[in-house]
Amino acid sequence: MTLDREPEVLIIGAGVAGIATAVTLRQHGFENFTILEKGSDVGGVWHWNRYPGLTCDVPSNLYQFSFAPKPDWPGVFAAGEQIQRYHREVVERFDLAPRIELNAEVVDAEFDSGRWRVTLDDGREYTADFLIAATGVLHTPNTPDIPGLNRFAGEIVHTARWDDAVETAGKRIAVIGSGSTGVQIVSALQPTAAHLTQFARTPQWVLWAPMNLPQPRIVSAALRAAPAVNAALYDGLLWGSGILADIVTRPSWRRSLVQSYARLCLRVQVRDAELREKLTPDYQPLCKRQVISGSYYRAIQAPNAELVTEAVTEITETGIRTADGREHDIDVLVLATGFQTHNYMRPMRLRGRDGLTLDDAWSKGPRAYAMTAIPGFPNLFTVLGPNSPTGSISLQYSAELTARHIVEWLRRFRTVT
Repeated sequence: MTLDREPEVLIIGAGVAGIATAVTLRQHGFENFTILEKGSDVGGVWHWNRYPGLTCDVPSNLYQFSFAPKPDWPGVFAAGEQIQRYHREVVERFDLAPRIELNAEVVDAEFDSGRWRVTLDDGREYTADFLIAATGVLHTPNTPDIPGLNRFAGEIVHTARWDDAVETAGKRIAVIGSGSTGVQIVSALQPTAAHLTQFARTPQWVLWAPMNLPQPRIVSAALRAAPAVNAALYDGLLWGSGILADIVTRPSWRRSLVQSYARLCLRVQVRDAELREKLTPDYQPLCKRQVISGSYYRAIQAPNAELVTEAVTEITETGIRTADGREHDIDVLVLATGFQTHNYMRPMRLRGRDGLTLDDAWSKGPRAYAMTAIPGFPNLFTVLGPNSPTGSISLQYSAELTARHIVEWLRRFRTVT
């Protein structure tokens, strides 16, 4: 006898991964799902991140879902608020809002008697046959353990939890961090700062690109009028991301060309030899996720800007002390120090079969079969889990691919023989 049973599914997170999963489930006939989102709106990292200068360093026409084309992006590289708005529009277009619980942070999830029991921070409980952790990797801010950080008398703000009430114009600003976020926020804050000091432990190769280039209206109109052309553009950009993956992973003339361009950008844009030396990494271009900017080198060379490569040893009440004994007086401290990317679902408590905890399962590091299934945790899947965010392949593509894999398991569960 064959019995059809509709699986109950809980999805944790309403960012890129959660939205991709929910739409994919609906496209394949699975309607019995609820999305639990800890934030007050959808968008994941694009909801939580609101710092000045926030821009996606992936071309807008690639940074979208295959099932929700958007031909009319305002710019070639979209600003953060535009991407968050796009995610909200996708939720509305696919009628996902009734399935989303906002301000619903999961703190505990346990596999018990063949089902998952999930507890929220306010004590509410949910149960389901399947649990899908679409939490991504960019949700737990990384705050550096610097002595004296709690003694600083001025404003402290992390870029991942930006406070619009913090005044930066006319202030002495310190930015700790040199990745994509540090580069973007230095570029954004420098023009109005009394003085801006960037503390960079490790310099980055920065490729110049026209980050503020608008998408011409005629292009938006043409792509909107010709969906097949817009789809071809998307497919072409996906193919290009595959070329990027090849450039990153294999020696070739293409890799040499990009590396030469990175060195040229630094040499041409930074004339001061001493500063150029400070900005030159001790590793080859493309060894880390590539930083892209059209304004950083100009900003860090401005008369009111300074790059400090000495190690930060202490935060005082009035500033930052570095290893050379110098104290830098500041008014505002900006932590552009990224995320605890290996946390994945944590800090929620996750327990699988026989009480196995995620910390025990991952004692030697995060791992999962096909990026999504973790041994010892039945009917649990991750989207954008271990090894899926590569820095050179579209996150939307990876999320949709994983969601389709999950659908196959839901189909097996639905039909019980």
